Amino acid sequence: MDHAITLEVANHVLFHYGRGGYQAGGFTEQLITTIDMADPANRDKLALGFPEYVAAVVAIKGDPDGVARLTAVANPGEVAA
Repeated sequence: MDHAITLEVANHVLFHYGRGGYQAGGFTEQLITTIDMADPANRDKLALGFPEYVAAVVAIKGDPDGVARLTAVANPGEVAA
């Protein structure tokens, strides 16, 4: 991932995709939805202001290990089984 994804961002994105985490506030939920819907050119524009959210959405949607990677960020200290 190009940008450091924080614990909070990982949890928000995981929740949005029904993979755990916890719910974000209204603005952030809409932001994640917008990033999810954006074409590549607009996603790049959104990354200028919200790089960690774009990186997290790209990871969960396009990386086969994205859920595991975000879960590891969201739950530091837990050992994977």
